[in-house]
Amino acid sequence: MVQKMVGPVRSLVIANPAGRSDWKECTVVTGIRQGSDHVDLSVPEAADRFAIRELVDAYAYCADRRDVAGQMALFTDDTELVVFADSRNPEPTQRFRGRAALAPVFHELDSCRATMHFNGQSTTRVDGARASGVTYCLVHELTGDETAHTLMIAALRYLDSFVKKDGKWFIRQRQVLVDWTETRPLATG
Repeated sequence: MVQKMVGPVRSLVIANPAGRSDWKECTVVTGIRQGSDHVDLSVPEAADRFAIRELVDAYAYCADRRDVAGQMALFTDDTELVVFADSRNPEPTQRFRGRAALAPVFHELDSCRATMHFNGQSTTRVDGARASGVTYCLVHELTGDETAHTLMIAALRYLDSFVKKDGKWFIRQRQVLVDWTETRPLATG
């Protein structure tokens, strides 16, 4: 299936400061937003989307660095974190209310030798000072000691509600849906 491009196609010549002989004019395509009900982003909306993506990525960075205070600062005071250990089950397995309730949850990663959160595709809808989004994430958790390691990989989806306060975006609610996990031993060495 071929999808139509929506929006204007513009040519833009980018300056060639290095004098490269292979430099060519490039075509910049704007306005492609398949699956959206609008095609052009305003500069403020683009800035909001970028700030929200940085917020989501900051969560992963803080988790992997065990920066619990930094992680907690990304949430509103009245936040809610809801975990669905099996995304097919409509009943949550855990629910935490308020920023202070998040510290013990985030400290659970302290038992890991290492973690790596890989954020993938995301979709964000901005509506003034509120926004919602879905982000896919592969979480890798390495546990064990000097003689044996175990790797757990979890495929997650974050369903987030965001609010903008004093020009800064925060996570108001995060639903963590676990789509699947895999656990396997790793060779040491």
